[in-house]
Amino acid sequence: MRRTLTRLVPLAAALVLAGCAAMSAEECRTANWRDQGYRDALAGQPRSHLGDIREACAEAGVRPSEPMYWEGWNQGIGQFCTPANGARWGRDGKSYHNSCPPELEMGFLARYRDGRTAWDAEQTLRRLQTEQGNKQRELDSTKDDNQRKRLREQLRDMDWRLRNARDDLDRAEWRLRQGY
Repeated sequence: MRRTLTRLVPLAAALVLAGCAAMSAEECRTANWRDQGYRDALAGQPRSHLGDIREACAEAGVRPSEPMYWEGWNQGIGQFCTPANGARWGRDGKSYHNSCPPELEMGFLARYRDGRTAWDAEQTLRRLQTEQGNKQRELDSTKDDNQRKRLREQLRDMDWRLRNARDDLDRAEWRLRQGY
């Protein structure tokens, strides 16, 4: 077992590092730099992402066309940094990497925060529902009266917490809808 782990750890590390590269050597060689910049902007990549691309492509002996990349990125970032997209981005639980220029960031961030609040509330509700299900299964399987009494009390408390979590999610969703 230990010998197998010793062989798997370096392989796993190599796979993780390969997944971290901004672009593969083949992608660097065949890239349409304008399209790449556009896609990166729509994916919320910050301006600094080009440095990661430069580094990845240098290993392949390729130098990105920065003017073409910036032309695409500038077009895409205008589409990414909208209030509506901020709401979607936050509601999907995606991280924001400070990619929006100052003149677009305020509107994007306000709606992103609304979306992220709704996403966070939903995650809390799901976590509590899972916890409640686990407690219920524990109650169903125990025969000890003291343990059953304790679990019933915990389930009553869980009901209260779940009601509050549903209310929080409803308020967050309402606020999110008000911005459209």
